[in-house]
Amino acid sequence: MDFHSFKTSVQNLPVFSGRDAARLGPRQTMYNRLNVWRNKGLVIQLKRGLYILSEADRKVQLSALFLSGQLYAPSYVSLEYALGLHGLIPEMVTTVTTVTTKNPARFKTALGTFEYQHIKREAFRGFKATKDPAGLTYFLAEPEKAVVDFIYLNLPRFKRGDRDVFGQSYRFQNLEALNLKKLKAYAGLFAVPKLADVINEFCRFAKEARKS
Repeated sequence: MDFHSFKTSVQNLPVFSGRDAARLGPRQTMYNRLNVWRNKGLVIQLKRGLYILSEADRKVQLSALFLSGQLYAPSYVSLEYALGLHGLIPEMVTTVTTVTTKNPARFKTALGTFEYQHIKREAFRGFKATKDPAGLTYFLAEPEKAVVDFIYLNLPRFKRGDRDVFGQSYRFQNLEALNLKKLKAYAGLFAVPKLADVINEFCRFAKEARKS
């Protein structure tokens, strides 16, 4: 199979695997050709066994949000990246931050850098299926869960009773729409007393911010 025929077969797929390629011809031959096409820049390897076509040949517009779930699953976008998307912090970070029930991982690809942090299975909830601009599905933390995930995974940086840290160090904003009961419920999933205390302090901070 030449590259033109291969490209025609996969260019409607947002990503494809080595197994997808192996279905189009003799297995070892297709793996060898993938390596040749990768070296020529016709195919981009995101990680071992996962590929995309070069931008000129792709028919599907890819987003980092969609790719985050393809690189490592199960996972959902949370932490700083989700906080930025929800407008809860003033700046967007460039690294796509996610959480997973698997081991922590990091992928640096041609389409961005992706970080995955571990949380326990019992706390792996509070996210929704969302569509990116191309209509591809990814999973995004609800605003309340993004806050809780962020505080949990940075818990050593927070002190009980320190309310100023939320505004001064992390510049949380636009807190009016947050459901404070949800915040406390999501914190309870982790069953960590310090987290519950810090979230209670965050709720007091949010209430004060709403009055100002």
